[in-house]
Amino acid sequence: MQPTYSFIIPVYNEEATIAELYRRVSQVMDGMDGPVELILINDGSQDRSLELLRELRSRDSRVCYLSFARNFGHQIAVTAGLNFVRGQVVVILDADLQDPPELIPDMVELWRQGYEVVYAQRTQRRKESWFKRFTAYVFYRLLKRLADVDIPTDTGDFCLMDRRVVDVLNAMPERNRYIRGLRSWIGFQQTAVRFERDPRFAGEVKYTFRKSLALAINGLVSFSRVPLRLSTYLGLFSAVVALVMALLVMYWRLFDGTAPLTGYATIAAAVFFLGAVQLFSIGILGEYIGRIYEEVKNRPLYTLREVAGFASIDRHETSHDRTPPEKRLRF
Repeated sequence: MQPTYSFIIPVYNEEATIAELYRRVSQVMDGMDGPVELILINDGSQDRSLELLRELRSRDSRVCYLSFARNFGHQIAVTAGLNFVRGQVVVILDADLQDPPELIPDMVELWRQGYEVVYAQRTQRRKESWFKRFTAYVFYRLLKRLADVDIPTDTGDFCLMDRRVVDVLNAMPERNRYIRGLRSWIGFQQTAVRFERDPRFAGEVKYTFRKSLALAINGLVSFSRVPLRLSTYLGLFSAVVALVMALLVMYWRLFDGTAPLTGYATIAAAVFFLGAVQLFSIGILGEYIGRIYEEVKNRPLYTLREVAGFASIDRHETSHDRTPPEKRLRF
């Protein structure tokens, strides 16, 4: 039976949460007014996550899963789920239960009112460190101010999307995916559901500071040209400072031979300052050029080792080329 609702959940080393995740999500699925499919994406887990997904599939035919050949990252796992969904209403949530499945009926109700994107907006982060709360607060507001599109603050990938929105997302060719930004760029009728974010149910945090920083940089570079302009402004500022310093040194040499800033220290400071500006500007250019490099290689976004629950897909299909499952080439 063609599902009406599709739930997408990326999984990475979540053996401690899968049982409780399935219990809570299945309760929501049982209460839906139409057929539901649950798509779980194993993102190269090193624990028993894949084994547990197989067990869920054997017990519940609504459960489908994709298993990557290696770890490709959260955003690519979400993208894979979007490529395979069959429902008219698609919900994305995380496996750590910080995104409460019980919020889905409220999101569906807003979809029935005509909204094509319903995103969950955090009003509070329970039991998270002050550093995590502070950096998240600063990043979301900085991104909102600098991005070319209006990306709502304090929102993650937890959302509901209409099938039309998913089809547009799947047609977008970007390789460096920032789903919440692409979701805003698309447009359509969007609204928020506010909630208090619970702490992780079990296991270790998967988004470390390094991964969070990489995601933040990806979001900023993908949706803003301000960093490029910043390097230009820094270059102009350094040129003005250099001109002022040159004029001052000439004045001190001609009219005040006892001035303390006419020796090698001044030259060294100027060289270090200009070198820092140049390296900073090159780093910004490198971020953009690196994304061009990734795009032109045109490799598959991910490779699949195992697929279950999709009748038209081979169980051991090995790659993805962004075409619908029923039209995809077999390898």
